Amino acid sequence: MTKRERRTFTAEFKQQIVQLYNSGKPRKEIIREYDLTPSSLDKWISQSQTS
Repeated sequence: MTKRERRTFTAEFKQQIVQLYNSGKPRKEIIREYDLTPSSLDKWISQSQTS
């Protein structure tokens, strides 16, 4: 397993990713296309629902 370099994302980027998810784009596709970890995507979705 390769160690990923820690990346930082802007609030705008996170919001765009969550909007893609909310508009029906498959979770797997978003993760693969943007090279995200599933836990990051889940966290952003969760944060967007509570804020």
